[in-house]
Order: sequence, then structure tokens, then C-alpha cells
Amino acid sequence: MLLHASSVASLYERLALQREPYLQRARDVSKLTIPHLLPDEDHDGSNKLYTPYQSAGSRAVASLSSKLLMALFPPNTPFFRLMIDPYKLGEISDNPDIRQEVETTLNNIEQAVMTEIETKSYRPALHEALKQLIISGNCLLRLNDDGNLMSYKLNRYVVKRDPEGAVQLIILKESIAPAMLPEHLRSLSEQQTTQVEDVVDVYTCIHRVDDKNFEVWQEVLGERVEETEGTYPADKLPWIALRMEVVTGQSYGYGYATSYLGDLKSLEGLSQAIVEAAAISSKCIFLVDPASQTRARTLADAPNGAIREGRATDVTVVNMGNKGADLRIAMETVNSIRERLGLAFLMHQSLQRQGERVTATEIRLLATELEEILSGTYSLLSTELQLPLVSLIISKMQQQGRLPKIPKDIVHPTIVTGVEALGRGHDLQRLDVFIQGAIQSLGPEMLAQFIDIRNYLDRRAVALGLTVEGLIKTEEEVQAEKQQAAMQQAVQQLGPDALKIAGQQAQQAPPEGG
Repeated sequence: MLLHASSVASLYERLALQREPYLQRARDVSKLTIPHLLPDEDHDGSNKLYTPYQSAGSRAVASLSSKLLMALFPPNTPFFRLMIDPYKLGEISDNPDIRQEVETTLNNIEQAVMTEIETKSYRPALHEALKQLIISGNCLLRLNDDGNLMSYKLNRYVVKRDPEGAVQLIILKESIAPAMLPEHLRSLSEQQTTQVEDVVDVYTCIHRVDDKNFEVWQEVLGERVEETEGTYPADKLPWIALRMEVVTGQSYGYGYATSYLGDLKSLEGLSQAIVEAAAISSKCIFLVDPASQTRARTLADAPNGAIREGRATDVTVVNMGNKGADLRIAMETVNSIRERLGLAFLMHQSLQRQGERVTATEIRLLATELEEILSGTYSLLSTELQLPLVSLIISKMQQQGRLPKIPKDIVHPTIVTGVEALGRGHDLQRLDVFIQGAIQSLGPEMLAQFIDIRNYLDRRAVALGLTVEGLIKTEEEVQAEKQQAAMQQAVQQLGPDALKIAGQQAQQAPPEGG
């Protein structure tokens, strides 16, 4: 096998050659948008990054990435559902109360997962990953054992997929200080590193063994580190290799911004020309006739408002001539390109109201815009990013004993994409539409005869992500209050003798089971 024929380091270098065209194109896009996101290979912080002449590219990436983050991971709203298999649930019980109890439990699990995402500060890493996807089309996520989410750029890893797009191999290259190595490898590193600032390359290999399992290990200085060896089920692999735009049969994806590289290059060139022309136009240069009595030094040394002897005809001002028309054409072209980029990157859609929480309707509209503009890419991210991440978080919390075990044959997480991207929030909308239609058809008086109000309230609370414990009265509490109200009414109607009559009726009543 290929892995056994060579070391992981040499295999990484071979696969890096296949990655190079994708990486170079991504760097071209990064240079014109956000240069520090994917700089050149030789950039180490001591040399300067390229400074674009325009900011439209940076604003475009920032706009689209923030909107994707808002739609994929809406704050305070579960972006996934724990779906119940209706056939499996029917085998367990046909009791709607049990079904509602299960729904409530799943809602609590969803809330616990959302709390984990917020408290672990996943959003910065996810935002970084989305920007990388927009620019390079590829990004690697890792959920560490401590629950922190890490994001890796395309220049840090290589990936190999099968023709169907399933990951077969991932090799991650990291650099660490020799002091971080295991004891038996430090002596080996000392032989190869001579300076304090030297680092050691660590290669993490994630290799698919079969359809259901991956093996993972690390290699340092050509030596396989036994302490790092392990296996993971495919659905619990803590590494997620993401793609933005997929091409069948290719191991890497393409960034969304690469489709607009032509506009970005044109905008950069025109912006540079306009800036330089404006700088030239703003420069004031005087020409003095060499045969005149007016001396150039006299004018150069004269302060503002000074009076000097001379003829006005001896002095002329250098100008660019009729270049204003050319600049107007350039500006019109720039504005046209900015308009196209604004439409492509949703820079003109401001669906979030300032100073207020984002509503469910706003997120739904945003999801619709993304699905239309990105042509299915949004749905791909929902499948390849949200679902694996949710499954990993649930698995991690179950291992830590913070979530109950969920039977996979009955319950499974599901990401709802497109206009349905609100999860249970969309169920609320459909529930309200149903109730409104029932009221119009039956009337408010007849509604209670056909609708279980208690069940309706429970479903509405679940759709809103609320816990109903202690909020909605139980059937026993409702019956007790009805009996108390009836007794109070009897006392008011019959007077003091009402309690005596009620006691006599209780004594005459046959005992239960008699």
C-alpha cells in the first residue's frame, strides 16, 4: 500500500504537488481580498504583506462569511433537529404523551449542545473556516479532546478522496518546539536541530481503514510515535475536511471568490491606476521660462502671500491636460465591478436590524438568499459542516457524561437546509398556520373539542426551544383547580351547609375497589 511504501513526510510532499494549483489560485484571491489569510509560503511575519489598492474584496469576503455564519449557526437557535424515526417510535408506544415526552427530552439535548457551542467559543474558529472556504475552497477542522475547535488552512494539510468524494487520507503538517516531543525523540531532534528557534515538523496521518473506521497516528523525524496511535469510527472522526464548491473526482474544492478572480484583478488594476492618477493630478509643478527675468529660486523660496517682481507669462503650471474624461471612465468601470461583487457577495442585503436580536424570519430570508446566490453551496455546507460537527459535539458530551445516550436506530441528528434552515423554528411557523386555519374553519368555540390544547402548548414550547417544566400545568393540577373552583362555587350558592352536605356525600360513596 502507498502508506507502507514510504514515510508520511515523503507522502505529504508528493500529495502537496497535486495541491499546488489549488493553493496558488487561493493565494491569488487572498492577495486581492485579505492577504494575511493565506500568504505566500516564505512569509514569516518579518516581511511585508501585499497591500491592495481597494477594500471591496475584503468587505466582500467579510460580508459573505458573516452571513453564512449567521445562517448556518444562528445564535440562540438550534440549527439542527434530533429526528425521531416514526416507525421505530410506533413500535415502542402509540401513546402521544410518551412521544411528547421524548420530544421534550430531545429539545433539552439540543439546548445543551447549543450552550456548549456558545460557551466553547466555536464561532471564531467557524468564522475563520468560512473565510478560508470563500477564498481557497478548502479548510480542515478539528475538535480537540478538551472541546476546543481548531481551524487549519489549505497550506497546512493534504487530502485524498475517492471518486465519490469520501475522504480516504488526510495528512496534517504542524511545527512544534523540540521540547514538546516525547522523551525518546528529544535526543533524535537534538541531532538535527542546532538553534533555539528551530522547530520540528509533526505529521498527523488520518487514514481510512474501511467504510466504518479510520486509523490515526503521528510521525516525527521519520519515526512513528506509538503513543499517538488510535482508531476512530467514521462518524466520530474529530477531523472534518471541508469544501466550498465541489468538482466530481477532485480531492479539493474551489473557493467561491475564485469565480470572481477576474473582477477582483480588474478592480485592483483600475483602483491602482485611479489612485496613482489622482496623486499625479494633485501634485503642483511650476515651469519658469529660462529666458525670463523671473528666477525659479525666487518663487521656490517665497512664502505664501509674498510679493515678488516678475512677469506672469514667465510662469506656467504643469497639468495632465484632458485626463478627467479618462478618470471618469475608469471610475464608472470600478463602480460597475463593485456593483457586481456586491450582488455576488450579498453586500447590499442587510437583513439584520441594528440594535435588535435577529428574528426567525430574518434568518429564513437570509438562508433563502444564500441558497439562491450560492447555487447549492449553502446546502453542501449544511451537510458537510453542520451535521458532522453536531454529531461530534453530541458524542463528546456523551463521553463526558453530560448527555444521555441516544439510540441511533430511533433518533438521529438532521440538518434542515435552505428555507428550512431554522430547525424547530420552522415547525413553529407551520404549527401557527395550522391553528389559524383550524380557527377559521371550526371557530374558537369548537377548536377545543378537536385540538388537545396541552399537546399544542408543549409542541409550541419545543418549537421555541423552551423548557415547559414548571410552566404548563399538569392534568392533575388542572383537575384539582377545577374541583376547588366547583367547591367554592357550591359554598357561595348553598351557604355554610355546603361543606356538611359534601361530607355526607363522601361518607355515603362506596369505597374504591368495593
